[in-house]
Amino acid sequence: MSMNCIAVFGGTGFLGRAIVELLAGTGATVRVAARHPEALNVAGRQGIDGRILPIRADVRDETSVESALEGCDAAVNAVGLYAEKGAQTFSAVHELGAMHVARQSMRAGVSALVHISGIGADLNSPSRYVRSRARGELLVREAFPDATIVRPSVLFGPDDKFLNSLLAVTRWSPALALFGTGRTRLQPVYVRDVANAVVRTLNIPSSYSRVYELGGPHIYDYRALIELVLKETGRSRLLIPMPFFAWLALARLFMLLPSPPLTTDVVTLMRQDNVTGDGVLTFADLGLAPTAVETVLPVMLSSRG
Repeated sequence: MSMNCIAVFGGTGFLGRAIVELLAGTGATVRVAARHPEALNVAGRQGIDGRILPIRADVRDETSVESALEGCDAAVNAVGLYAEKGAQTFSAVHELGAMHVARQSMRAGVSALVHISGIGADLNSPSRYVRSRARGELLVREAFPDATIVRPSVLFGPDDKFLNSLLAVTRWSPALALFGTGRTRLQPVYVRDVANAVVRTLNIPSSYSRVYELGGPHIYDYRALIELVLKETGRSRLLIPMPFFAWLALARLFMLLPSPPLTTDVVTLMRQDNVTGDGVLTFADLGLAPTAVETVLPVMLSSRG
C-alpha cells in the first residue's frame, strides 16, 4: 500500500525516532509531530532529503493534532509518559491524547493508524500507568476501529534508559539492590525491531484492527539481566534483595525531585512479569525475528569506548 505522508506523534522520543528513521528510508514524507520538534535528531540525518518534517503538536490539544494530520495517509501514535508532571498526566496523554489522535485520524481519512501501548495493559492493574494504557486502547478502538495496537515489552537500544541505567549503576556501586528477590520476568525488546514491526503493519492491511505483543527472543528475570550486564562488563557486584515496600518508600522520596529517577508506578510495574501472553500475535506473525540483548549489549559497550 502506498504511503506518501505519515504523521508520527512522539517522533522525537526513543521509539519514535527509530520509527521516523525507518519510515523516511521507505521514501515517505514523515511528519514528526511533537511538543518540542526542535529536539528532532534522527541518526544525525535531520530533514534528510526533505522527507523528515518537524511540526509542533501536543496530543492534549486536538486542534494541533488535526493540523498535523492534514493530508497524511497514515499515522503512528508513539507518545508515552513514564512520570507525571503538572498537566502531563497519564490520563491526559495516554487516554485523552490517544483519543484525539484516533478521532482526528478518522476525520482526516487516513488509511492506517498504529497506536503504541504496552504489554500488560489492564483496566484492573494496581498501576495507574498501566490502567491509563488500557483505557487509551479502548478509546482508540472506539474512535478508529481498524487501528493496529502494538504492545512492546521494555525497550532497549543504544540510547535507552533501561540497559544504560543498569550499566551506570554497575559501574559505580559495589552492591546492587534487587526489586524483591529479583525474580520478576522481563522480555526486553530491541527498539529497532519494534520500529520495524510498526512500519510493516502500516503496509499490511490484514494487520489492521489487530493487537500485537512484541517481546524479545528471551525471557529473563531481573537478577539474570543484571548478571548478564555484569558478565559483559567483567564486573563483580553483590546483589542484595530489597523488599518492595522499601522501594516504594524510596520512590516517594525521589518523586519530590523535579525529574525523579524512580516512581511508585515503576515499583508497582516491577512487581509483575512483563512478557508476551499466550496465543497472542507477535513478531512471528509479521514475518520478523527479534534481536537478543546479548547481540546488542556488546555493541553498546564498544560504542562507549
